[in-house]
Amino acid sequence: MKENSFERLQKILSLEKKQGCPNKIIIGGLDSFVPRWVAKAKMEAAGHPRIIEGVEHIGSLLQSYNQSDPATRLGQIEKALYHLSQVWPGREGDYQSSIGPLAGAKPSSPPPITVSPTEAQSYPSYNRLPRPLKTPSLLTKRLARLDLTSPITTIWGISAGRASRLSKLGINTVEDLLYHFPRCHLDYSAMKSIKDLSLGEQQSILGTIWEARAEPARSGMLKIMATVSDDTGVVEAIWFNQRHLLKYLRTGQPIVLSGEVKAYKGRLQFESPDWEIPEAEDLTHAGRLVPVYPLTEGLHIRWLRSLIKQVLDATLPKVKDHLPADLRQTMRLIDLQTAIAQMHFPDNKMLLQAAQQRLAFDELFLIQLGVLQRRQHWQMDQLGNAMPISEEERNLLLQSLPFKLTAAQERVLQELLNDLSQPRPMIRLLQGEVGSGKTVVATVAIIISWINGFQSVLMVPTEILAEQHYRTISALVDRIAPSLVKEKGPLIDGQLQVRLLTGSLRKSEKESLYRQIADGEIDIIIGTHALIQEGVEFKRLGLVIVDEQHRFGVMQRAALRQKGYNPHLLVMTATPIPRTLAMTLYGDLDISVIDELPPGRQQILTYFFPKKERLRAYNFVREQVRQGRQSFIICPLIEESEKIEAKAATAEYERLKTHVFPDLRLGLLHGKMKAQDKETVMSQFQRQELDILVSTAVVEVGIDIPNATVMLIEGADRFGLAQLHQFRGRVGRGTEKSYCLLLSESISPEAEQRLRIITQTQDGFLLAEEDLKMRGPGEFFGTKQSGMPDLKIARLSDIALLEQARSAATDLFQQDLRLSRYPALAEKVAAFWHGTNEFS
Repeated sequence: MKENSFERLQKILSLEKKQGCPNKIIIGGLDSFVPRWVAKAKMEAAGHPRIIEGVEHIGSLLQSYNQSDPATRLGQIEKALYHLSQVWPGREGDYQSSIGPLAGAKPSSPPPITVSPTEAQSYPSYNRLPRPLKTPSLLTKRLARLDLTSPITTIWGISAGRASRLSKLGINTVEDLLYHFPRCHLDYSAMKSIKDLSLGEQQSILGTIWEARAEPARSGMLKIMATVSDDTGVVEAIWFNQRHLLKYLRTGQPIVLSGEVKAYKGRLQFESPDWEIPEAEDLTHAGRLVPVYPLTEGLHIRWLRSLIKQVLDATLPKVKDHLPADLRQTMRLIDLQTAIAQMHFPDNKMLLQAAQQRLAFDELFLIQLGVLQRRQHWQMDQLGNAMPISEEERNLLLQSLPFKLTAAQERVLQELLNDLSQPRPMIRLLQGEVGSGKTVVATVAIIISWINGFQSVLMVPTEILAEQHYRTISALVDRIAPSLVKEKGPLIDGQLQVRLLTGSLRKSEKESLYRQIADGEIDIIIGTHALIQEGVEFKRLGLVIVDEQHRFGVMQRAALRQKGYNPHLLVMTATPIPRTLAMTLYGDLDISVIDELPPGRQQILTYFFPKKERLRAYNFVREQVRQGRQSFIICPLIEESEKIEAKAATAEYERLKTHVFPDLRLGLLHGKMKAQDKETVMSQFQRQELDILVSTAVVEVGIDIPNATVMLIEGADRFGLAQLHQFRGRVGRGTEKSYCLLLSESISPEAEQRLRIITQTQDGFLLAEEDLKMRGPGEFFGTKQSGMPDLKIARLSDIALLEQARSAATDLFQQDLRLSRYPALAEKVAAFWHGTNEFS
């Protein structure tokens, strides 16, 4: 059906308003268009004086539009649109006929409009959804019947193949589609006349198609050419191998072109621009801030953008805001419907920022509520086993140690003792630099558990680390336990039993250990993932310790904890945890920090060697060996596969042994070696029978060689700063000056700058912050398996917003532990954390 003058003006005014009142929507501006429109509209309304009167009033409202500032223009358009809705013949809603609405009645006065210039430019359509111009289409009616939980296959036009591709993007329901946010926006909001176009900038024009044609290009491709004009000039647009565009590019049709303008043979030209025929009030693909979405193979950006726009317009009113209204007001956040709409198709940059702020706050707020609930469930809703210790026993324990604890160790130990004495489970994170003495503190906690008649288990990620802990703890126990047994009396033949359980043990050895553990004959069990196997059962498990906890997945930690009745939990890490992760990923744990190294630890000098200086690094290693020292050489990280890394390490070992250090004694260590072979190599290195140990990342933790003074890391740019700091901590454990050498074959300026950071500081916490900032939480020591929900909008580097979210969550949680007064929020928290709760 041909549109009438009233529909035409409504489209033009709405688009003009949407674009921020640039007066470029119509060639010649509104001042030249409105008189023509008034004349035509009066002809269409012949015989209806009231309508004619309204048309003339609208014309008077838009007088001198060209000379007005943006704020005044916005007011003129708002008033004109209001009066247009009153006089539009046949418009659905207020009036049912072309005469009835005006018979004997005068239009009521429009509401007053008071808008500051700043608001006019920043919020032209704030908190308002587009109004459909025509009777809703069949597709719109179908979409409006969908629920947020409806599968995307219920959307008309989505085949099984497309649904499968969308599923790869995490889109399975209508709500998933609404929350599939753009990764960025193309800024096509700068609407210009053709004469004002600038070379090399992203900009948009609204013009009319003079002609569209197909021409062959020299390269053999097909060129689609369109000549577009406005009242100020002419510009060409060119696309390659897109013959289908000829169906849309029709002579005399208005078009919006957006993209970068270039010069070609002295003429202006848009090359492969985004385009749109402005048939609706709201542009989708051009002339605005245009969303760019994450894609997968087989999906086209225009198709996905159109789909999201249609579903958004139809289903957004069904989105319910889960944030309490008073909290939104206090935090100065926009409502959820507006945030989602503006996140996809923002009216301007200010509204995009407001949407990002609201949605980022949502994610951080839901994380904080989740960790608070997890803590509540762990400590308040469950009874634990109190493990008190007298002052006399505590003093006896400390006196039995082979060295005096540092002040930091004593402080942390007291925090553990306070937790263990309570009838609720301890849930504490112990962090400290490599060599700060975490194992000693953990051993004291283990002995306290034994004094109270409970078993303890220590789980570590590698057999090498398990064997290291077994030796260390066994030696401490052999020294401490006799004094306590003398005071407390014999418990199990007067001896505290420590055993090692790893996957490399023979089946008969494992079965024997399983029986002893189940019978309570073993007090301390140290091991790897083998501890969580189905056959391992404990008689009275009271304390669970997980070392280098970031190397384990959520389910692995949960499986170990569930082998006892609400045991105390202590997780340890030598990787300093950035403040933001401490407030999110570990927000439900009490945190203890050993921030003091024992006396005598050496500062490790760190140097970066580019490719051309590799020989100098090798010569330095050789000189250290000549002086009686030993060195580590770490092979570059290939991928998360021990098999592939072992192969690469073996090849590197052969190269170094044959071509670089043929006269020195080299050993090889990697995760796929048999336990006995690992033990042999480590024993040789400890006895100084090897000069150089070539290894994979298995030496990151648990290796203590005081005579080793050089840590040479190949492909250092492939490791994170936190992991490089861990490698560095493997040397400097004796009395001699120690060194860390960072090598890289080819490296970008950004990666080199990153490596320079570690050469300039020994502060592990500073490095961890930088590492998190550069790599993000998904890669920072494996937080992908940490149990924290994925963040789509929020950034953990936004400490200010994170602290606001934490404060708001704490306040709300203190008022209502179960969130019973906020059912929508409680449901949202549960959905947000679904499948990730570590301690459920």
